[in-house]
Amino acid sequence: MAEIVLGIGTSHSPLLAIGPALWADRARDDYRKQKLFLADGRVVSYPELEHEAGGRYQDSATAQRFAVQASRARQALDRLARAIEAAAPDALVIIGDDQEELFSRAHLPAIAVYTGPELVMHPKNEVSPGLPAWYREANKGYKMDAVHRHPVARELSDSLVDGLVGAGVDVAVASEVRDPYQAGFGHAYGFVLHRLCGDRPIPVLPVLLNTYYPPNVPRPSRCYDVGTVIGQVLAARPGAERVAIVASGGLSHFAVDEELDRRVIRALETGDAEALRALPPSGLRSGNSEILNWVMAAGALAGLTVTDTEYIPVRRTPAGTGIGLAFLAWHPAA
Repeated sequence: MAEIVLGIGTSHSPLLAIGPALWADRARDDYRKQKLFLADGRVVSYPELEHEAGGRYQDSATAQRFAVQASRARQALDRLARAIEAAAPDALVIIGDDQEELFSRAHLPAIAVYTGPELVMHPKNEVSPGLPAWYREANKGYKMDAVHRHPVARELSDSLVDGLVGAGVDVAVASEVRDPYQAGFGHAYGFVLHRLCGDRPIPVLPVLLNTYYPPNVPRPSRCYDVGTVIGQVLAARPGAERVAIVASGGLSHFAVDEELDRRVIRALETGDAEALRALPPSGLRSGNSEILNWVMAAGALAGLTVTDTEYIPVRRTPAGTGIGLAFLAWHPAA
């Protein structure tokens, strides 16, 4: 039977695709934000959040701190990349969120599987040549600087869809990127392929969640339960395929919430399915919503054990905006 040989959870923040010297440039966008979605369900402006912070994050948003955090993140990503290389998977399932890159508001499925012959990246730098320098640099790390193509594990994708439908999960399907300049794959997928796979042609199976855009955002319980079915379908597949599963995105952003992040990480480390299923949807909006990718992956990886954890709360402004960077690896129990 097929075997799930590795699980990975990784943030995909632009901070991970640019040098720390550009982190302050990325932070300038935060000062203009009028809607920051907090884990307690509130929505505040940047000035309101800065007032609440009362100056306690002033010393966090410094070039020296950024350099140290960037080094820690780089080392964590290197470990995850080595884990993928060592596991030598035949296919890589990437669970990510689509932010109007492949899909649009005209058609936005809650959960979809891509079954086309190749994953084709949306060339954002070519489509939007006026982007800021930090953004253009990040898009290089996202493989969104030009049209890039990557093989898809098409037979495995078809098999997963069939298994999901057979188990009562009426999943949507996408099977073609007709014009990547209009619509193609985004950063949740390109970051993993470039940074963790080193652009090696490991066939991928893309699972796409709508985490950002109500009203059809799946609830945490649904994400975990569908993840469980994904794991069961993959493990029941005949043959000796070695499959790795990657959750791409998160954790809390754009206002860092260490309590939420540590609660999620603790549940992942201990295999606490009920804690993950019970996460409040009101706290999983905007960037925080990408935690749902990890919840789905956790369902699929229920038989594996977390063997590596790194958490870096990056506050890039005095208000505490930024991201909770997280990096996890799961391995089969010895």
